[in-house]
Amino acid sequence: MAHKLWPASEPELAEMRRFNQKLAWMPRFKIRNRITPRLIQALLRAGQKIKKAPPAQCTIVDSVPVRILRPSVQPKGVVLDIHGGGWVIGNAQMDDDLNLGMVNACDVAVVSVDYRLAIDTPVEGLMDDCLAAARWLLTTDEFAGLPVIVVGESAGGHLAAATLLALKQWPQLLQRVSGAVLYYGVYDLAGTPSVRAAGADTLLLDGPGMVEALRMLTPGLSDEQRRQPPLSPLYGDFDGLPPALMFVGELDPLKDDTLLIAERWPGAEVHLLPEAAHGLIHFPVSMARGVLGYARQWIVSRIGNA
Repeated sequence: MAHKLWPASEPELAEMRRFNQKLAWMPRFKIRNRITPRLIQALLRAGQKIKKAPPAQCTIVDSVPVRILRPSVQPKGVVLDIHGGGWVIGNAQMDDDLNLGMVNACDVAVVSVDYRLAIDTPVEGLMDDCLAAARWLLTTDEFAGLPVIVVGESAGGHLAAATLLALKQWPQLLQRVSGAVLYYGVYDLAGTPSVRAAGADTLLLDGPGMVEALRMLTPGLSDEQRRQPPLSPLYGDFDGLPPALMFVGELDPLKDDTLLIAERWPGAEVHLLPEAAHGLIHFPVSMARGVLGYARQWIVSRIGNA
């Protein structure tokens, strides 16, 4: 499906450009070793201990920790959230603000997966964790009969797409999934053309090091092996998958990942975000608020149509 250019106003574009000037001065996210991600993860957890978290149930399902946020009313659906962080940092709690926004706007419960990280576990293990959490959510009595939406951002977009492809083994479970919201995911672990062409002027992500980072994530594999689905969801069979809503920034090195997978995904709706870098939904700009609002309306619509 052809992408749509997000209808940003000139003031919104100017705001985005000003924010990009700030991003240009910030360090780029790099995966070069196992030490730096461990340090970032320790800082993340220290900050989370200070910040007051919303009421959440933390439990373990099929050996995988999950974090559950519930609405104050009877939920109309349930979201499976898969956080980003380049597969090497992050946890379920880091998405609390975004997930609480979905809880309040959509009257859904959110189950966020605390999958293992690739500093200690092969990426296939992360995929197994997300699939186990999805199968539990789709079979537990607590959420029986509720429509399910899968949400993933960046590396979480990769894991979300891989999870949906793996669920084709259980068609009755996949039928419960009403849609997917994917923010600027990574769908080719050998590197799409925009990844391979990324230069030093990329924002947030380290463009020149991205291909090597993907190789570090998948040691011992050839590029042809890296492209095998579901490891690289871009090359999977999307027949039978639910509709998907996708977003990617015009300045994101991962732009081609989203545009290419949308061409193969029946029922995909994809928006190209002008002047936007990777990570947009976390930026304090009006375009990010508009994207999140649109995604939440889409979730409400998909749940209502289920």
